[in-house]
Amino acid sequence: MRGDIQDRDETPFRRRLLGLQDNMRSFAMALTANRDDAEDLLQDTTLKVLTHQEKYVEPINFKGWVLTVMRNLFINNYHRWLRTQAVIDPHADLYNLNEENDLCLNSPDRIYELHEITKAIESLEDDLRIPFSMYAGGYKYQEIADRL
Repeated sequence: MRGDIQDRDETPFRRRLLGLQDNMRSFAMALTANRDDAEDLLQDTTLKVLTHQEKYVEPINFKGWVLTVMRNLFINNYHRWLRTQAVIDPHADLYNLNEENDLCLNSPDRIYELHEITKAIESLEDDLRIPFSMYAGGYKYQEIADRL
């Protein structure tokens, strides 16, 4: 039984994930700006990546995929936190609230803006688009320079 557990722990996928722990920790610190929250995010990300490892397919950049999972977890946790912090004043005039809400990320205007930004990025020449996409995917400047 011990050998079976050890064999499962030594899969190439897990070795790759363990090799990214320092990068993941740095990215988590950049997102949270708090050591304890960063460690929690690192743990949550590692668990989620291991749980959903079958969703990773090979030509996709492994580091970018893992850091995207981390970023999405952070965003979801942040939105959850915002919802728990929302307090509604029972005496507020909810009927006449300002309809323009900058926090509404799914508004048609925001969706259109994101579509236009994506289209602009995709229209860039490869020598600009590739490093930009790599940076957005979590690569450091030196890693991008080495790759290119």
